[in-house]
Amino acid sequence: MSSLHRQLSQLLGAWRRKRRVEVSLYTATGFHCRTFCSTTSGPADPLEIHKKKVCLWFSHLPQEEKQFGGYFSPETMHVDPLILEREAEERAGRLRSPLQTQTPSSPSVTVEQLFEPSDAWSEGRGANVLMYGAVGTGKSTAVRKLVLDWCAGRTLTQFKLLVPFSCEDLAQLSKVVSLRDLVSRKYLHLKKHPLLSGEGNQAKDVLFVFNGMEKMNLDFRIGATELCSDPDEALPPGVVVVNLLRKYLLPEASILVTTRLSALDRIPQKYVSRYAQICGFNDPDRQRAYFSSRLLQQSGEAGQNHEAHTLIELLYLNLQRKSQLAAACFLPSYCWLTCATLHFLLFTDAKAPIRTLTGIYTSFLRLNFGGEVIGTGEGSNLPIQEHHSSLMLYVVRTVGKLAFDGVTNKRTSFSEKELEQWIGGETKTDEELRQLAMFRTDVLDFFLAPSAEDPSENDTKRYVFAVPAMQEYLAALYVVLGENKSALEKLTTQVSAFIGQASEDVNALVSILSKFIPLRIFAVFNLLKLFPKLYEKISSRNKSSIARTMAAEMFRTEDSYNADVLDQVEQSLLGVHGPQPEKCSESQPFELFPIFMGGLLHYGNRVLLQQLGCNIQSTTVAQITQALRKYLVRELSKPQPPEELMDLLVLLYEFENPRVTAEVLASIRTINLTNIRMTPLKCFVLSSVLSCTPASYHLEKMDLSSCLLTHDMLQMLWPAFRHTHNLNLQFNSLGPESCVLLRDLLLDPMSSIRSLQLCDNPLLESGARTLLEALPENRSLTHLSLMHTGLGDQGALELAERLQQHAGLLELNVAYNNIGDNAALALVDACREHDGIHTVHLYLNPLSDVGKQSLYVRGVPKSQGGRRVKVLASVTEGADISEDWHPILSVIQKNASSWDRERVIQQLKVFLRDLDWGRQQQQSIWKRFHFRRVEKGVRQTLRMLETDSLPPSSGYGK
Repeated sequence: MSSLHRQLSQLLGAWRRKRRVEVSLYTATGFHCRTFCSTTSGPADPLEIHKKKVCLWFSHLPQEEKQFGGYFSPETMHVDPLILEREAEERAGRLRSPLQTQTPSSPSVTVEQLFEPSDAWSEGRGANVLMYGAVGTGKSTAVRKLVLDWCAGRTLTQFKLLVPFSCEDLAQLSKVVSLRDLVSRKYLHLKKHPLLSGEGNQAKDVLFVFNGMEKMNLDFRIGATELCSDPDEALPPGVVVVNLLRKYLLPEASILVTTRLSALDRIPQKYVSRYAQICGFNDPDRQRAYFSSRLLQQSGEAGQNHEAHTLIELLYLNLQRKSQLAAACFLPSYCWLTCATLHFLLFTDAKAPIRTLTGIYTSFLRLNFGGEVIGTGEGSNLPIQEHHSSLMLYVVRTVGKLAFDGVTNKRTSFSEKELEQWIGGETKTDEELRQLAMFRTDVLDFFLAPSAEDPSENDTKRYVFAVPAMQEYLAALYVVLGENKSALEKLTTQVSAFIGQASEDVNALVSILSKFIPLRIFAVFNLLKLFPKLYEKISSRNKSSIARTMAAEMFRTEDSYNADVLDQVEQSLLGVHGPQPEKCSESQPFELFPIFMGGLLHYGNRVLLQQLGCNIQSTTVAQITQALRKYLVRELSKPQPPEELMDLLVLLYEFENPRVTAEVLASIRTINLTNIRMTPLKCFVLSSVLSCTPASYHLEKMDLSSCLLTHDMLQMLWPAFRHTHNLNLQFNSLGPESCVLLRDLLLDPMSSIRSLQLCDNPLLESGARTLLEALPENRSLTHLSLMHTGLGDQGALELAERLQQHAGLLELNVAYNNIGDNAALALVDACREHDGIHTVHLYLNPLSDVGKQSLYVRGVPKSQGGRRVKVLASVTEGADISEDWHPILSVIQKNASSWDRERVIQQLKVFLRDLDWGRQQQQSIWKRFHFRRVEKGVRQTLRMLETDSLPPSSGYGK
């Protein structure tokens, strides 16, 4: 699944011990081989040398594969695609939608079976096999596996020699060359090999492989291509290939040709022995085999291996539903994209290099379209670059325009009429019509697939992007490349360029152009001549609009109900299991759109896009960046929902501009991500973004409550914690092992945490003991919440012993910790002896009435200058209402849904008993009324708990 025919051939010459080595890199998409030339004697058999070197070259993985840590090899990750043998009359036939259950009309075959003798073959002539398929169906991968298997002796053993060629390389050659020189130019060790001499029938043991035949303009007319049977006669490369296929040159040799659908008829039918269509993965079992081969290798460690098995099961369930993912993964290319995205989402770790979602999609397109061009130019003698243009740029101007229209109008599906409108457009010339036909045949199905949803009775067939995120990526690329400019802006761009080229004699240029350009348009030339900054204003206005679009899409208030964008991407791949989420709006959110626009401005992605023929100018990037920075700084002065804030962090991460990130974050003092399902990737994003800020930058509060944090995630978040004053980690199931990291965080001299909230984490006594080891040396902590952490009596007693070692503590929360009377009294005594603590939370602990009375009436501590500490043990304080009854009741209401229901009900009944006793002690009618009001609030909470009508836990705590 690679992009064929990328021009990466390069020669690296070096003399070392009288040995010269020329290397040209081979990628997964084409066969750009490294050529070894030696002046010293090597092994006796040149065929063995050939096998070893070809195996080495074809085992090389492109950079896009290396980003996963080098887990893969072509053998372990290969899954055979479906290959159907076609009769000549049905060779252009196309498969039905992959969502439809069907039995292939032709038998499934392997590449090896295509070279088995048949009755149709002529005696003494080799077979010419033409294997064809659309972009992304797996032609290159299948041929690469074939070559590697031949080198290992596993297939096609009847051929002693296999010679692979990249047709892109051959198309670049301008000099005449003989067949033998053509082979030795790539494989010097085969120079003068007798199998290529043409003598006798030795060539029957040779198989030539020509990958990407559409890259060559082959002409089989006798008048245009002379006949040749001599392997030593120098001819243009195209003529050599034509004579091989004609069987004039080495007629005994067999040939395998791969090409795209649109170029199928460039080789006359009489020169083809067999047609074979490569059709990708036509069933969920092949797709599952591919996912298993990759995800199980990518997962690495044993723990992640279990997660990978779970992922594969979820993927398989989604595929079996005949979902849109199943339609996309019909192409092996999209199976690769699915695995790459899931690896990015779920297997990110702190040691891995920074990867972005934009980078994955850009790499995906480079793999599939790098070096690909569009154009016919049949029979033309012009170099390939002069009559072909970038296929990716054509995609942006057609499919990207459709994608942008969908994003603008909040639509994800399109009718056939809309496809005709946006993809076809207004074509005028025959060349444009030929390009359009080629594009429709080879490429359109790569991006658009029939909708998996059943159309209504009156609705026509609808088409959607194979992967939803691809629509947003292409729309973003369409905008950033400036393809959505107005006609005036495009005109002024061209005019400005012309004037710049002829700046020495502008008057002459104007006088010439005025004869051919209408007066109305010619006025623009005069304006630019008189006011040279006019174009700059128009251009900057366009770039400012891009920045406004990005920021406006980031903070769409009607989309605030959505999960954050990373969860949306994951759900699109794995499906939604369980109850479907409720939606508050019918409009389709496109939250990846601005994120992709930001990511496309990064230098690394711009370099890859330049290789695809899509150039984003540095001046454009600078102007968009400046406008975006101003807009974000202004917008972030308003509070953002956690989901929107997470999306902003992802945008800054994808943007990969530390300076802009620091300037934007300077306007943020609170990061509230409560109830966001944190993953290793999101933790990595948060830490990476905050690491761009200077050491002096600090957040007032970071709220990560109810985020499903684990111990490993805490390690990834360490850099972020050091920038925080108030850290909320409630409701995250952090165990005793996490206390080691939190202790080290409190001991870190760079840390300035003042408030640490750990409510509803099972720290237990051992974890609390570890955490308290930081108290003697920490100087910043003032508020510590250990509510519902499993302290018990022993933990409370140890805390009482350690309090005097930390003079800065002001407030302590140990509510709901199964603390009895004696431990509670000891802790309150220690707090009263402390120089700073003013409040202790002890409610929801099994305290007796006598114990609570003792806590309230305990006198001034023994040390002189001591003071009274506020003790919150119930909604009452002795015979009076506690002034903090409302916060206590609020904590219970917001957290009771995640606590032991019977335990909380019991405690609420204790509160009612306390209130009843206190009311009876009052003589004042007003005070009795106040008791009744508090009692009403407690009874309401109790009734909600008993009827299971409490709201979900919000992670609130003191």
